[in-house]
Amino acid sequence: MYDDFYKLEGKPFQLTPDHKFFFNSKGHNRAMAYLRYGLEQGEGFIVITGGIGTGKTTLVRNLFDELSSMNVMAAQLVTTQVDPDDMLRMVCASFGLAHEGLNKATLLHNLEAIARARHAEGKQMLLVVDEAQNLPPRSVEELRMLSNFQVNNKALVQTFLLGQEEFKRTLQSPGMEQVRQRIIASYHLDPLGAEETEKYILHRLQLVGWNQDPTFSDGVFPMIFEFTGGVPRRINAMCDRMMLFGCLEEKSFITWRRMRCSR
Repeated sequence: MYDDFYKLEGKPFQLTPDHKFFFNSKGHNRAMAYLRYGLEQGEGFIVITGGIGTGKTTLVRNLFDELSSMNVMAAQLVTTQVDPDDMLRMVCASFGLAHEGLNKATLLHNLEAIARARHAEGKQMLLVVDEAQNLPPRSVEELRMLSNFQVNNKALVQTFLLGQEEFKRTLQSPGMEQVRQRIIASYHLDPLGAEETEKYILHRLQLVGWNQDPTFSDGVFPMIFEFTGGVPRRINAMCDRMMLFGCLEEKSFITWRRMRCSR
């Protein structure tokens, strides 16, 4: 609707994560650096945590876009409440392996077999687990078992774990010592600062062909930061409403005063 009114090539503030809108903020740049470092190391766990809506899933999408030109067999697992007995089945399913009705020993055998086959082809095998905060500790332990697949002391399967802040508590819980020892790097993703919030908004607008229509008063961006706390998903939701308001009011210049009156 407002994309047509403002002659944009698409919706700049959709809530669904899209790697094409990836914004290389200081925090997201560092998180991507840790993920790339993990790929170079080819072993252990990389852990990325962050609050709701800070862009962890967009990081994964951006990573997979980069992997498309690399010699990596990657799979993504988005968890809910996954029990240990189901964890290996979901991992096998993510890599396209048979999993229905198979016991744990067979599942592990099949995973190791494909990992060895990919290694022989010179390929890395990467498992990316999103929403890891929902995993019980025993399910995380099942993932650690995959790091035991080795050839000449080199791990065959690498795992990246991304989750909300409470996942850090899971990793510090009793019985997680072996998992903690396998973590080679971790990073916590914070919300954007005030300056980056403005750059983030303009970045997304420019990607859809924004040509200064609408324009914004000086007070708009600071107030968006104040109301959203710099959380990208909140910024998207608020800016989407802002653009819709401007469209409905047929405004080419948006001020915070007008926005406040419309709320």
